[in-house]
Amino acid sequence: MGVARQSQLPSRTVEILHSIVQTYIETGEPVASRTISRRWTHGRLSSATIRNVMADLSEDGYLAQPHTSAGRIPTEKAFQSYARTLATRTVATSEVTRAISELCSAETVEGRVEKSSHLLTALTHNVGIAAAIPTAGQTLDQVELMPLADHRVLMIVVTRDRMVRNRVVTLDEPLTQEDLTSIRNYINRNFSGWVLSAIHAELLRRLAEERAAYDETLKKLILLYDKGLLDLGVTAEIHMEGASNLVGVEFHLTHEKMRALFQALEEKKRILQLLEQFLEHPSDAVAVHVGLGAAHPSMDELSLIGLNVSLPGGMTARIAVLGPMRMNYGKVISAVLQVGQAFRSLPD
Repeated sequence: MGVARQSQLPSRTVEILHSIVQTYIETGEPVASRTISRRWTHGRLSSATIRNVMADLSEDGYLAQPHTSAGRIPTEKAFQSYARTLATRTVATSEVTRAISELCSAETVEGRVEKSSHLLTALTHNVGIAAAIPTAGQTLDQVELMPLADHRVLMIVVTRDRMVRNRVVTLDEPLTQEDLTSIRNYINRNFSGWVLSAIHAELLRRLAEERAAYDETLKKLILLYDKGLLDLGVTAEIHMEGASNLVGVEFHLTHEKMRALFQALEEKKRILQLLEQFLEHPSDAVAVHVGLGAAHPSMDELSLIGLNVSLPGGMTARIAVLGPMRMNYGKVISAVLQVGQAFRSLPD
């Protein structure tokens, strides 16, 4: 059943369902009706009444019964319902302040990405993932050009979001330090504060003009432009930490599938695809996905909680926690919100 069917569940049924999920998270054992009856705090509720509700929830796909005489265990659908109620949980100011302080110690986006994954791992004891994804909307701050031996030049491009990209290129003819200084000054004077895609368009227009054949700076600039100056590409900065936290988790996986899981987590491209596939929510909205088998067969019993954060200068940050289906969703959602709020609060 989808979200529409779930919204029609009576409030007491939803409370019982979420109590079952919470109990299962705490114990890891199938949950019996008498356990929920003992834990029930909203007045008296008999085991027989709870058994009837559990039977209805099983029929609707929220609960499964591993053995005939055993209690029930939540399905992906139940975890999804439970986690959705926590997705707007407020964040303690002191925790946000600490997260901001940690992230502010990193002066570059790359550094913040690494700090974010570390923070998420430390706060949740699961797998912390953070990525910064460049776009054509990045804004140029400045370039620096340095001559090297053998006709090589080190090109350094800094964008307003503090991303730094370096590239060494070999030229067919040498450029002096004076040449490089002229090119650097031309770009910084004319294009600092411009969006990169607009710089490319304007440079192509200027280089196509007749005067470019007589302007020494433009003639030399084209040598570097043809080698990829200002071409940052769309390579994402990805950092993941805490995969070892999955070792002690009770998964129903064969050794082969467990090995496949860790191999998948070692591939940055696959991690990026995971974020793109499951974090399609609008910026700043927490996304919760339970059961990731669509991404990889070995991830059936994993959940992903994360959000997208829009950064100044055309960057998008994606932060997430990957962990077992039986995770502490409240704690993880709170941690993701903390780090997301810290990222948004950083100075430009």
